Amino acid sequence: MAVPTISRISCPIDFDKDGRQAGYARAPLSRNTAGWGVIEIPIISIKNGTGPTILLTGGVHGDEYEGQIAISRLAQTLDPGEVQGRVIMLPCVNVPAALADTRLSPIDGFDINRCFPGDPRGTFSPMLAHFLDSVVLPYADVSIDMHTAGHSCDSALSTNMHHSKDAEMLRKTLRAAEAFGAPYNVVFAGVDEGATFTSCVEARGLVSLGTELGGWGRVSIDGVRVGSCGIRNILKHFNVLEGTPNVTHKDGTPVTRHMMVRGTDAYLTAPRNGIFEPSHYHGATVFAGHIAGYLHFPEDIDTPAQVLHYPSSGVIWMGAGPGRVTRGDPVAVLMEDFRDDWP
Repeated sequence: MAVPTISRISCPIDFDKDGRQAGYARAPLSRNTAGWGVIEIPIISIKNGTGPTILLTGGVHGDEYEGQIAISRLAQTLDPGEVQGRVIMLPCVNVPAALADTRLSPIDGFDINRCFPGDPRGTFSPMLAHFLDSVVLPYADVSIDMHTAGHSCDSALSTNMHHSKDAEMLRKTLRAAEAFGAPYNVVFAGVDEGATFTSCVEARGLVSLGTELGGWGRVSIDGVRVGSCGIRNILKHFNVLEGTPNVTHKDGTPVTRHMMVRGTDAYLTAPRNGIFEPSHYHGATVFAGHIAGYLHFPEDIDTPAQVLHYPSSGVIWMGAGPGRVTRGDPVAVLMEDFRDDWP
């Protein structure tokens, strides 16, 4: 029996139609109180004239708020008459996780950003991943997927991207990051990148940028500001809107600093369960061997704190957020200045 490839999620938006359309994709979810229940996922499409399609996604993880705010604000204020091309906006992709204020889906327990390209016959998260990959993404030329560190960490305000062996694609993506205008842009190799939305975007040969604009389970004022300005900058950079990107930072610095995270020595992980007391906030310059913090065990009367040291030198991209950590949790991720000598 052949596995169907058609999405089970219905979408009222005609992406080829000019003007502004706003509606809800309807993902079926049978539950105890509603056998024919659905989850409604907001989608806004604005199309006018000729030009590229920019896809903006937020709320892939429900406890990451800055992108949800920035994209919602843009969707409510963007004038269709000013657009040359198409802007597709999903400000709150993972609605159940957003309403539950969680990274993982409260429906099936999955991280949707580890479920791509998805499965139309799967549970909610793989089904939604398949919808994004098979229904929405084919229209896009550029993808901006807005994230923060959620409840797990706090992050330096940054865009991020994967390295590309295609020199022209690498150049285009680096220039897009500069146009977005975050203080940092991080070219990185993550722990588990093969099943992310980014992997699907890259497989189609499209420009792909992510963001990390805060964390610690709160809304970052600066993160919302950088994100809101950044997505308008992207529209200007790709000539979907007229004007020049505003890339001057709050401290007056006019240039995005390109960084990289490409080896396991950039990650400091907790060696056991405990409460982590960091020595530095994100953005601090630190050195290999210096004290990164202390792991405390207050539930054990006479167990002394364990001192943790940085495995390498660099600038802290991600700093531990929740206090209590589990063995294997990253408590610091270090970035260094970008060099295009990727293996």
